[in-house]
Amino acid sequence: MLALPNQRWSLDFVHDQLATGRRFRVLNIVDDVTRECLRAVVDTSISGKRVVRELADLVAERGRPRMIVSDNVLCREALAGLARRSPCVGNVPTLM
Repeated sequence: MLALPNQRWSLDFVHDQLATGRRFRVLNIVDDVTRECLRAVVDTSISGKRVVRELADLVAERGRPRMIVSDNVLCREALAGLARRSPCVGNVPTLM
């Protein structure tokens, strides 16, 4: 793999809770080559549709990555939805 931006993006969720007990999640999208955090989406709930929307916006801003990797089922479903919705990302290989 060439050491260039947009070769491979990783998606991962992290979660925590505030002192009040309210829980929240963060969807992190990272360029694995540059180690740049491309997007950190924070919310109390992040749906598959939201993941698709964030990825589509990111692709519009930065261009299509050669590969997207994730170990999360929600991300896997979102990527499948993104491929159906956006022809510019339709043939991005994914590893789960």
